[in-house]
Amino acid sequence: MVAERISSRGFRNLDDFELDLPPTGAVFLGPNAHGKTSILESLYYPVLYRSFRNAPDTELSAWNGPGFRLTLDSVVGGESHRTSVGFDRETRRKRVVVDGVEVGRITDAVGKWLAVVFLPADLALLQGGAAERRRFLDRMLSLSDPAYLRALLRYRAVIAQRNAALRAGDAEVVRVFTDAMVEPGSYVVARRLQWVAAWSDRYSSESDGLGEGQRVSLAYLGNPDLAEPGGWSARVAEVERREFRRGATLIGPQRDDLQIAQNGRSLREFGSTGQQRAAAIVLKVCELLTLAEAHGRTPAFLLDDVFAELDRSRQERLTARLTGPGMGQVFLTAPRRDELPPAIDLEVFRVQDGRAYPAGATV
Repeated sequence: MVAERISSRGFRNLDDFELDLPPTGAVFLGPNAHGKTSILESLYYPVLYRSFRNAPDTELSAWNGPGFRLTLDSVVGGESHRTSVGFDRETRRKRVVVDGVEVGRITDAVGKWLAVVFLPADLALLQGGAAERRRFLDRMLSLSDPAYLRALLRYRAVIAQRNAALRAGDAEVVRVFTDAMVEPGSYVVARRLQWVAAWSDRYSSESDGLGEGQRVSLAYLGNPDLAEPGGWSARVAEVERREFRRGATLIGPQRDDLQIAQNGRSLREFGSTGQQRAAAIVLKVCELLTLAEAHGRTPAFLLDDVFAELDRSRQERLTARLTGPGMGQVFLTAPRRDELPPAIDLEVFRVQDGRAYPAGATV
């Protein structure tokens, strides 16, 4: 899976541009706030058709502009594809066209282009609340398993309706939505548990590769009984009275967490900033490898200022991993060349005042 060209019109603070992209990836160098991250955002947008910064589409449009258009030309499995997405600010309508055919539902286009992004804000995967880590699991599993995405959307819809019935004190309606939440909720819990069980040792191995001297592991913090439909009734009975008092569903995957620990001690509570940053990067590596195994093709890896706050040893080890087994096209950003490890060997694009252009050199 390789991005060959990205073109942008009216997107963020970027001038309109077309960039031919090298098959191995590229480095985008330039001052902060000049558009480097926005270029990565344009490459990621066709993955889920939304911003990786959770910004609404109206904020992605250039100031006072009519909207934006992004077009990505890619090669997947030896075949060329073109994905185009346009957003009209006035109507707030989004139009997605894949290989010349307009897509009726955006979810039908999800998974055609794959990329994984690391942002400095991803430290929240270690430092933030459980919702950050649930979002990580939900995004990764939705992109690797369409049935997970369908179950997750169904579960969220049912929970919203069940919570409304709890707030209204309508016991009969609550029972209806209790029955409805079991099947999709079980699937969500089961797939999360399966992923953690399959990837905990691999996560530890990837952490070792970045220089962590002690074992780092993953654990799913939730009730494993809920992975089976028959495990829900007893748990519902235990919390039902409290649910009516609180007006909220108190069991299910929306309350679970993913723990990242070193020698049994949570890195969220006891890890240094460097350890937490490395742990977040490893989560992203595991996300990329999960998607690669599920789809049989390696996503692009987009890394925004990833080497900051890593010591030289970790920088060198990460560089070796990014060019090692299982990796594909890699796109990096940095303010200056001297902030990158010397071993980085990718074509350079300069970014200045929203303009991106080849630097005519390699680093």
